[in-house]
Amino acid sequence: MNSPRPNKPFAMIREFHLADWFTLANAVCGTGALFSVMTYLQTWDLRHIQFACALVLFALIFDVLDGRIARWRQVSSALGRELDSLADVISFGVAPAMIAYGCGMQGAFDRIILVYFVACGVSRLARYNVTAEELSGGTGKVKYFEGTPIPTSIFLVALLSLAAWNGSIGPNLWFGEVWIAGFRLHPLVLVFALSGSLMISRIRIPKL
Repeated sequence: MNSPRPNKPFAMIREFHLADWFTLANAVCGTGALFSVMTYLQTWDLRHIQFACALVLFALIFDVLDGRIARWRQVSSALGRELDSLADVISFGVAPAMIAYGCGMQGAFDRIILVYFVACGVSRLARYNVTAEELSGGTGKVKYFEGTPIPTSIFLVALLSLAAWNGSIGPNLWFGEVWIAGFRLHPLVLVFALSGSLMISRIRIPKL
């Protein structure tokens, strides 16, 4: 009979690999971006939108580095894979949606599309986690992605950063707004609908 595992305080933290700390840094950056957007909505200081966008970029850097470090050290774990997915949901799903909201996409239809975008990102990551072994063909290395990876939302963040830099947010948001059945829709939000749809598609993208 197996003996119970010793109850050591903070045992989970001691089990983290180096790559896992970079993954947590990814999540920290994404969470910081959320706070920056909330600060912008209180102060209307555009620097907070730019800071939020910069934090998503840093999250992407940490996301790339954690994978490279894991391969370099030849260490991987189920915990690391789950951490990576959860961090990506925050940094490349929720954070871009919140930045879009802060930039003025606050109509009822805007919110529906932004929620759809986040839901697609969550679904995309869940599908990857359960099919990674199958996609690797038994080699342990995934050869391609099904659907666009969620970090591609960095392009949406870059677009919003450019809009903020030009002062084209809020009432000046590119393409204006339309009213449908008494509810607002900002056409720019449709890029989030497109991005989300591509994430849950079956398009095969080679993994570099």
